[in-house]
Amino acid sequence: LQTRMQSLQPDPKAQYRSVYEALKKIVLTEGFWRPLRGINVTMLGAGPAHAMYFACYEKMKKSLSDTLQHGGNSHLANGIAGSVATLLHDAVMNPAEVVKQRMQMFNSPYKSVLACIRTVQKTEGFGAFYRSYTTQLTMNVPFQAIHFITYEFTQEQINPHREYNPRSHIVSGAIAGAVAAAATTPLDVCKTLLNTQENMALSSVNISGHLSGMVNAFKTVYQLGGISGYFRGVQARVIYQMPSTAIAWSVYEFFKYFLTKHKLEKRTSL
Repeated sequence: LQTRMQSLQPDPKAQYRSVYEALKKIVLTEGFWRPLRGINVTMLGAGPAHAMYFACYEKMKKSLSDTLQHGGNSHLANGIAGSVATLLHDAVMNPAEVVKQRMQMFNSPYKSVLACIRTVQKTEGFGAFYRSYTTQLTMNVPFQAIHFITYEFTQEQINPHREYNPRSHIVSGAIAGAVAAAATTPLDVCKTLLNTQENMALSSVNISGHLSGMVNAFKTVYQLGGISGYFRGVQARVIYQMPSTAIAWSVYEFFKYFLTKHKLEKRTSL
């Protein structure tokens, strides 16, 4: 839904005024499973990407907090740790994101994940899978900095003792995701344009070949939609990120609690 709603020059058959209308129209005209297209490649990349992401975040947060706040909670340390973790996460997820978004476009010519990978590799080269990487980082570094700072700040307010509390982790995660998603929507619109190389949109501003670079993407989005163009799909993005970050944090905090408790019990029994 987000990919479709961020389209700058959509096909007349793929124009939507709201998330609900988009979902209803896609299901009725393209089938019940169409909104889930590309989920397999996302799942394939998400496992290793998130493993590196949280491992890097925890390690850096602890090291930087010890340095900056003498073991206390430092918002600066949280922001820096989240930003660095993003470098590893996006290196894995960027190719998956390119494939996913190309398969989600209206009238996508790709029949499967493998067909998409082969066609893109053959026609545009390996670099096409990382064409939006700098834009992705430009978006995700501030996104994750805002995300982690907001999460840790919200936890301080509703769970000051930092105990394992599923409700507080879900609420904090959802709030953090919503704030970060809304703030970085303009960058996400540019990333979507670079990933999809939307032919109709590029042709309307006389761009031949492939669009590359964040600066060019920003200029093109403004040419096509003005200031409001930068916030296309903001509602869908926030709705997507809230449960996504809430689930990610609640699962992460559960396993962190479970493994820490298991480790302490093992030490006590020795």
